[in-house]
Amino acid sequence: MTPLATPFAGRVALVTGASGFVGRHVVRLLAERGAVVHGLGIEPPRAPLPLARWHGTDLADAPALASAVAAAKPDFLVHLAGQASAGRSFEQPVETFRTNALGTWHVLQAVREGAPGARVVVVGSGEVYGPQAPGTRVAEDAPFRPASPYALSKAAADVFAEIAAHDGLDVVRTRSFAHAGPGQDPRFALPSWAHQIAAIERGEVPPVLLVGNRDVTRDLSDVRDVARAYVLLLERGERGAVYNVCRGEGVTLDRLLDRLLALARVPVRIEQDPARLRPVDVPYLVGDPGAIHRATGWSAEIAVDGTLAALLEDARSASPRPPAPEAPPGPVRAA
Repeated sequence: MTPLATPFAGRVALVTGASGFVGRHVVRLLAERGAVVHGLGIEPPRAPLPLARWHGTDLADAPALASAVAAAKPDFLVHLAGQASAGRSFEQPVETFRTNALGTWHVLQAVREGAPGARVVVVGSGEVYGPQAPGTRVAEDAPFRPASPYALSKAAADVFAEIAAHDGLDVVRTRSFAHAGPGQDPRFALPSWAHQIAAIERGEVPPVLLVGNRDVTRDLSDVRDVARAYVLLLERGERGAVYNVCRGEGVTLDRLLDRLLALARVPVRIEQDPARLRPVDVPYLVGDPGAIHRATGWSAEIAVDGTLAALLEDARSASPRPPAPEAPPGPVRAA
């Protein structure tokens, strides 16, 4: 993998959403490189993480957020916290916008007041680009065409971060495409399928796997690669720039499901569940990772089959529980 000989030793890094899916991986990477890592979010980690301090703070509470950032005095900040489900955003559009857009603004204002010299990575979403022509790879100069309240909220957060950079903060933005891996919430499509397969293998449920729309193409990376990208951008990203974080290759959800089923230990039948369909889908979305590769040397290194195998093994090792309905296909990041 790309070496991460980064200047974090003894310096403070604050990760919002540190107890979430991606946040846990980012925390571990930063700690491995010598950073003194603080976490921030509503719910503290359920499993041990190498955190020097936890700041229990809601993004909606601007004064409390400002106090937390001032107390941490971070040299680096990765902003991951937010509402990550495009499917849920159709049910809770106002809450999604408040959390993702206004929450990002509150974080940036807190940095301005309490840690104005910090390098900040604001994690956004490739969903801001909306539907693209099949066979293309969308680059950072493409216009926004959000197709869900989630995508709209992330587009607004992206603009807030751009404004903050123009106003003097050291901000780097990402537009991160779909990612998956061990520890992911089974509300999302791929881990939902993995947990259903594991439950079927244990004999807990009938051999029927319930799915939503599989006729979409996504650019899928492994969460461990994505976490590595964020740490590299803390070190090497250009101030004020924006980077797609993606593999640069498209794969259909139908193909991903076939590959997961090939790893199953028992025969499984597929059945579409109307409750798992999103009101609006983006049929095709693949990114161009050229900018981040040129700036940092990063590329997605873990093969998709390795990600699927890790998802399934993670589901098999989890405590037995009923499979949760997956969110429709979209970004895969939890705060």
